Amino acid sequence: MRIGIPKEIKNHEYRVGLTPASVAELVAAGHEAVVETKAGDGIDFSDQDYIDAGARIVATPAEVFAQSDMIVKVKEPQPGEIALLEPRHILFTYLHLAADKPQAEGLMKSGATCLAYETVTSSNRGLPLLKPMSEVAGRMSVQVGAHYLEKEQGGRGVLLGGVPGVAPARVAILGGGVAGVNAAQMAVGMRADVTIYDINNERLAELDMFFSSQIKTAYASKAAIAEAVRKAHLVIGAVLVPGAAAPKLVTRDMLKTMKRGSVMVDIAIDQGGCFESSHATTHDDPVFVEEGVIHYCVANMPGAVARTSAFALNNATLPFALKIANLGAEAAMAADPHLAAGLNISAGKIRHAAVAEALNLPLN
Repeated sequence: MRIGIPKEIKNHEYRVGLTPASVAELVAAGHEAVVETKAGDGIDFSDQDYIDAGARIVATPAEVFAQSDMIVKVKEPQPGEIALLEPRHILFTYLHLAADKPQAEGLMKSGATCLAYETVTSSNRGLPLLKPMSEVAGRMSVQVGAHYLEKEQGGRGVLLGGVPGVAPARVAILGGGVAGVNAAQMAVGMRADVTIYDINNERLAELDMFFSSQIKTAYASKAAIAEAVRKAHLVIGAVLVPGAAAPKLVTRDMLKTMKRGSVMVDIAIDQGGCFESSHATTHDDPVFVEEGVIHYCVANMPGAVARTSAFALNNATLPFALKIANLGAEAAMAADPHLAAGLNISAGKIRHAAVAEALNLPLN
């Protein structure tokens, strides 16, 4: 199979769909790789690195798409890229369609087979291709939250870990999944006062055992969340419903009760965000203020630490990319129901139930 790797064009997106090491694995398996020039520049991989791995370098994204059967990316295709897709193409990337109806409609019109990293499953009901970026985003959320709590950044002027004689900042983490746990690990490491909120009592018990006395846990009732955001200096939204739009856990009325200069980081923004006041931002202009509260809602957070993120993502996606290349999309999905769960769109139709429901489009 011919595999294409275009240069990512989303704002400040430096990751790459396949690293040279991943390309070498695909080439060794008998496949061809077509890489757009400078695709790896953002993480310090040169065209020569890709040539040494066995790839062919082309000058434009149009050439990548024209000469490839499968397109491997990181972020969702932008309008110019969607226009290059054809029914013969397999697209393998993050899509996050639940919050992006125009993209879904464009992909349906293309006729391409579109597999989304974020809905591929595992035998333990996990999301193995979302997990590495959730780990990165969770850890980053505390890093950026601490930064924007600084007075110079417009924040409340609070040190996350406090100092002897001064209490640490209160951090409320909404969601006890992969992102939430990684956020908690970082916040605990910085000696913050951390509480994780979740609606799964079994998960709360697991977290209580895992963190021991380092954190507190609480059931995520509306009343508990309202009280949490009122007291918190940093609120991290880390909820996920696979393929579906994120629930709005923090309302505008709750927002009005928060401390001026406190910070909210919405990791769920790719799926529409879990704060009612959220809207997607970019690394160029990452924050906005509502009701005196700083909102960080960057839709490609891991792009800020692109090299770490690209390696972590490739570790997870390469086995699936190899399976698709070796067998073709249909046979690969027939052989692996977990990969089949990644199918969002094909032949002009929505194939994933949560996506169809979120977009109010028919499921086929």
